[in-house]
Amino acid sequence: MSQKDEFHNIDDPSDGLFRELAAGVTTRIFSGEQAMLSVVTLAPHAQGKLHHHPEEQWGVLLDGSAIRVQGDEEIPVKKGDFWRTPGNVPHTMRAGPDGARVLDIFSPPRPEYKKAGSGFGTR
Repeated sequence: MSQKDEFHNIDDPSDGLFRELAAGVTTRIFSGEQAMLSVVTLAPHAQGKLHHHPEEQWGVLLDGSAIRVQGDEEIPVKKGDFWRTPGNVPHTMRAGPDGARVLDIFSPPRPEYKKAGSGFGTR
């Protein structure tokens, strides 16, 4: 594999492994050996489903505004905010009126996200 294959662009919609997570919620996934990046795009007012997984997850709001639902709390987030979600904590995201774009980082990589498809994945 060429080292060039290890370089990507966060704004290139054709780069990465595509998944449709929910209505109005899509992601492009980039998987490594010990970590995985997911660039999630949410349409205005779109929301994912409440879910959990054993992997630790960090998120960064790149654009827009949203409500981060984590555990039993709803926390407003704005561009530049970032957060950690420990493994097995229920969570989701609800986009604001202009939509949102989030960079999620998983460690270790989520096995169900290593293939194209739809949904948040199941074990």
